[in-house]
Amino acid sequence: MSELKRTPLFDAHIALGAKMVDFGGWEMPVQYSGIIKEHNAVRNEAGLFDVCHMGEIVIKGSEALKAIQYLLTADFSHQSVGQCMYAMMCYPTGGVVDDLIVYKTGEEEYMLVVNAGNKDKDWAWINEHLADFDVELTDISNQTGLVALQGPKALEVLQQLTDASLEGLRPYWFTRGEVAGKPCLISRTGYTGEDGFEVYCDAGDTRLIWDGILEAGKGIVEPAGLGARDSLRFEANMPLYGHELDEDITPLEALLGKFVALDKEEDFIGKEALQKQKAEGVPRRIRGLEMVGRGIARAGYPVKKDGQVIGHITSGMPAPTAGKNLDKALIKSEFADIGTEIDVEIRGKDVKAVLIKPPFFQKGAK
Repeated sequence: MSELKRTPLFDAHIALGAKMVDFGGWEMPVQYSGIIKEHNAVRNEAGLFDVCHMGEIVIKGSEALKAIQYLLTADFSHQSVGQCMYAMMCYPTGGVVDDLIVYKTGEEEYMLVVNAGNKDKDWAWINEHLADFDVELTDISNQTGLVALQGPKALEVLQQLTDASLEGLRPYWFTRGEVAGKPCLISRTGYTGEDGFEVYCDAGDTRLIWDGILEAGKGIVEPAGLGARDSLRFEANMPLYGHELDEDITPLEALLGKFVALDKEEDFIGKEALQKQKAEGVPRRIRGLEMVGRGIARAGYPVKKDGQVIGHITSGMPAPTAGKNLDKALIKSEFADIGTEIDVEIRGKDVKAVLIKPPFFQKGAK
């Protein structure tokens, strides 16, 4: 068994009493004071996440735009320097290699922020499919530290530590400046449904920045682990690779069609398959479920209608803000009408549920 990788903040997590788990080959904090407490801190004040395990891949050169237009589903022809865009990287079948965020860091330079567990697979895929483009590819993951401060008080706390003006930074844009005296890239995206910021820095500066944010936010900011990150993204209807997206689930089935530019002039990998699926009718769709009977459905549990299996749970858990047991499922489109009563098989027993429309939580956010 290979040894788990550790982020530059491993010692900080141990000092804070975090419960550590294996997450995609990384030893990561699942919780500190408790998942519910950390979840509520992000919803009401602010939470600080270690996301150093995410991958960062730079594509630069005269054909950088042409390369990402071919590689990814979105249309980047109008993206400005300083702007972030969500997209997916697909197989020729239309299934998803990974979902990611693209930062335009220069006129001929982009940074792709990819999922930790997919980074090596993504790196190999990108190198294979961009071999004929005039671009330079660099994996900067090991040199890059990344923390995310999320919640309604994130701006108030982070502004104390930086010379960058954060108030006017629009969602899905980034700026550069010092944080705790160290040069950083600061973006305003997030994975929680709340306002918040990501701070990219040199890996060696990560601990200083982490400690600085906790000190500046004393009494406000809670360190938050993977457990709260999952429940927060779940409530906000953010997909998680391996659950709502994978090599067998297309962006159209995952209801992410707005991030697929089927009308852009350039061909991209998977375009033909996705055009065909859209024309013929999307066979399955992601839907929200609210449990009516007692029980918590987990990923992989069968979803049934009149005894027939019509799909499976992709994510399921108690939703702390909503105060209900909720789920997301991939089900056959003919059974996907909102309000449809279905059953979820939980440990061999069928439990009643009803299809509802996510998100399960929505902030009056910017």
